[in-house]
This record gives sequence, structure tokens and C-alpha cells, in this order.
Amino acid sequence: MKKDDAQYLNNDQLSAMLKKGSLSRRNMLKMLSAGAVMSTGIIGFPEFAMADSGPVKGGSLRAAMSNSSATDTLDPAKANNSADYTRQFMFYNALTEINDVMTATPALASSLHSDDGITWQIKLRPGVTFHDGKALTADDVVWSLSRHKDPAVASNVFSLAQQFKTISATNPQEVSMVLNGANFDLPLMLAMPGFLIVPANTTDFTKGIGTGPFKCQTFVPGMHTVGVRNPSYWKPGLPHLDQLELLGVTDEAARVNGLMSGDLQLCTSISPGYAKQLNASGGQCKILESKSGMYTNLIIRTDVTPGKNPDFVMAMKYLQPREMMVKTALQGYGTVANDTPVPPWHPLYNAELKPRPIDIDKARFHLKKANMSGAKVEVITTNTLDGAIEGGLMLQNIAQQAGLNINVRRVPYEGYWSSHWMKDPIGYGSINPRPTIDLTLSQFYLSSSASNESKWHNPQFDQLVVAARGVQDPTKRKQMYDDMQKLIYDDCGTLIPMFVSSLDGYSQKVKGLKSWPSGQMMGYRFGENVWMSA
Repeated sequence: MKKDDAQYLNNDQLSAMLKKGSLSRRNMLKMLSAGAVMSTGIIGFPEFAMADSGPVKGGSLRAAMSNSSATDTLDPAKANNSADYTRQFMFYNALTEINDVMTATPALASSLHSDDGITWQIKLRPGVTFHDGKALTADDVVWSLSRHKDPAVASNVFSLAQQFKTISATNPQEVSMVLNGANFDLPLMLAMPGFLIVPANTTDFTKGIGTGPFKCQTFVPGMHTVGVRNPSYWKPGLPHLDQLELLGVTDEAARVNGLMSGDLQLCTSISPGYAKQLNASGGQCKILESKSGMYTNLIIRTDVTPGKNPDFVMAMKYLQPREMMVKTALQGYGTVANDTPVPPWHPLYNAELKPRPIDIDKARFHLKKANMSGAKVEVITTNTLDGAIEGGLMLQNIAQQAGLNINVRRVPYEGYWSSHWMKDPIGYGSINPRPTIDLTLSQFYLSSSASNESKWHNPQFDQLVVAARGVQDPTKRKQMYDDMQKLIYDDCGTLIPMFVSSLDGYSQKVKGLKSWPSGQMMGYRFGENVWMSA
């Protein structure tokens, strides 16, 4: 439609186009700028839908994840990165979900209730079926949750599952769960990817049989995953897409080039530098920034040399280039951290614990006490960990001034999580946000956790974590979390210099995306929510 033509539409013509949905938003904007709508005398159009204002059914989308390796999995117990989480949310559901204001909402569970935080009654949503046609029952839930308690399963949520004292089926549509101690955060915890529900007695996870929005058509670890729309999905009207393909592309340049060429419509883990490039693409591509509790950390194992010496750990805390990492490596897409996993915007944040500035004299003092003046240490890092390589090189230069020689060794991303994470004496990691602070502390700091990154053991901290779960009084609860953060700040070998904003790149054709504080790509559940414009 030409601009001049728009000026001469009458009421009947304009109304007919709106009713048919044949007037696009783009042409509507042209008409507004030309004054056509005002000239018709029409003030508002509440009964008309714009051609591209609502979800469009059908189509396919290709998304590239930054994590990819031979250990890619569809087993919820083994998931440990954003690609695993996103892939599994295509095919499975949890009992609850986390919405965009960090509240637990019902999913496979229609309700969860407890008077004391210990005994919980979980009622299942009726009429839900797995991809193979089998009806969801309480037995599936009992089996899915109980398996994480078995050490032989080696579940990544093993320590969290130890809270489950008993799990039993009251009837085919109701589950009774008794905890070892009160935990009023249970509904939030059950929304984690690790607690996704699968059919009872599943042994072959490569087929991805679940209740989720897509059925697994193809799964090739380290390469790609293809899901097709589940026509029997229990959420009315979802998903919008007919097909969703996830590709594993660890090279960021390849992800960005694929997005700009149109081969991809969505990609994760965009660096600030590439974010600027995409923002300058003339509207072809866009960036979705989500502020969250995601962080890049430097892990110093406290059970081996040199981390066994607390003075070495303290010296490293005074050498962290916190503000430099945020301003340069992240180009402002982040927040300075104080070595605790609680972000400054969180209501439980202990504001009295100020981020330690670079202090060469204090670092030199602690290195001398540790008998490590002039010593050589190695720091392991890899690509795709936001700011880790830059942070390692900054640390290397700063440490020289304090008399510590650091060698930053980059290793391939392939196998990093299985061969290096928590295994090297000093190395970088990256932790995705959890829906509650208790989950973060329980999974990565509790002495009994298999994912205790720095192998830090503190009995007082362990006691506080467990006790705080059953506390409802906000003042008392805040004080307990303040005390836990103080113990981490003073003693722990897990150093957190910054929180990282999640940056996802997407084509302008992708609609329905929004920021989600629980994780990138809408808390890993973008697949069932987005659609492709015509």
C-alpha cells in the first residue's frame, strides 16, 4: 500500500481490512503517519485484531545453544547446563513452573498444600498423557522424584532430594510427600529441571517420552535435537510452533552469523560485543537482556593445594578485577558481586558485605603468610563462560604486581564440565540462576552436595541452610541468610566477581519472547511460548 493511497480509504474500506486481518501493523503505522486513520473519524478499534498482533500457529524455528558435547542428555538427573535444561523442557514438564515474577505456579500438579512445611499433599492435573498415550499417574511422580535419592543414579540434584523422607501415592491422582525438615520453598524447588517428570521405570532416556509441548523426533548428543508439536499437550493452544530444532554451536561467531544470515532464528549466550553488532543490524536481529542471578565464578578447591591454605584464597579475593570485568568483559551487561551467590537486587542480599576492591598490599600480605610469594599457579578456563577468559587474563596481570605468577590455560569446551569443572585446583565455572537462594546454597555450598564446587565444608553453614528452610518469619529468615553469606564471604573458596545478564539474540520474526529472571530463553521454556510471524 502506498502512503498516498492510504489517505483516501473510507470508513467501510478500512473497517473491512481490519476485520479480515489483512492490514498489517507495518501498513497501519504508515497510515497513522499519513493521517489516514484520523481522517476517517475512527477513534479506536477494540473489536479488531491486527494481522500480526496475536500468536501465529505453525512454522518451525531453529535455535542454537552454546553448550554442546557428547554428554548431552535427556535424563533430568544428568542435566547440568542451559542446553540440557532447554532441551528437556521441550519434552517434559515439572509439577510446578516459575513465572516471570519468580513465583511457583501449578503445572502437572494442580495444587500443593502443607500446613507445617513438612507434610505435603500434591494433587495431579487430570487428563494429562505422555507422548506414548499413557496417562500420567501418581506412580510416575513417585518414581521420578524418588530416583534422585539413589546414589547409584548419581543425580545432579541428589543433595536436594535428600530432603524427601517419603514419597507415596495416596491414590492415582494424589501424592503424599513428607520431608525430613520443614521447607516452604518446596513448590519452587520442584520446578527445577532436575525434577521433571518422566514415565515410571524409564531406562531409555534417548526417546524423550514426557508430557511436554513437543515430541522427540531426533536426538543426537553434541549435534542437534528436533521436536515436533504435541497435539495432545495439556496446555490449551500451546505450543504455537509445529517444529523446534535445537543445535549445539559452541562457537559464538557461528551462532551470530547463522542468526544474521537467517539460518537461525534464535541463539543463546551472546557476548556484549556481538550484542552491539546485532543491535546495529537495522532491526533484522534483536537482543533480549534478562537480569538474573547467573554468575561466572572462580573456583578454588579448598581440599587440595594451594586452596587448602586460607591465606591463598584470601589473597585471590583481593586480586579479583570485579569492576573491570563488568565494564570491559561484559560492557556493562552485569553487576559487581561480593563473592556470595546472592545478587544485590535480591531482598535477602547482605548489603554490609562490600565487594572487595583490588588491594595489592593485602594480597601480597596473605601470599607471604601462605608462603607463596613468587609461586606459580595455573587457572583453567574455556570459551562460552561469560567473561572468564578476559577475567583470567586481567587476574594474571594484576597478580604479577603482588608477586604471584598465574598461567591462564584455555582448554576446549568439549568435555569441560566432565573433565575440568570442580576437578582442577583452580578454574572458572558458570552457574545458572536458581528460583530460590536456598537451592543455590544447597546445591553448590552444602557439604553433602556433589556439586559443592570448592569442596568447602562448614558445619555452621550447613546447620543454617537446613534451619532457614522452615522459617517463615521474614526478619529471622533475613538474619539467617545474612549469616550464611558472611560465612561464604570470609571463608569459602568459590569466588564470584560478577553477575552476568543473560543475552539472547533473535530474529525479528520471533514473537512472544520476554525477559525471565529464572534463566535464559524465558527460563529455558521459550519453546512452548514463542511463534514465528508470517
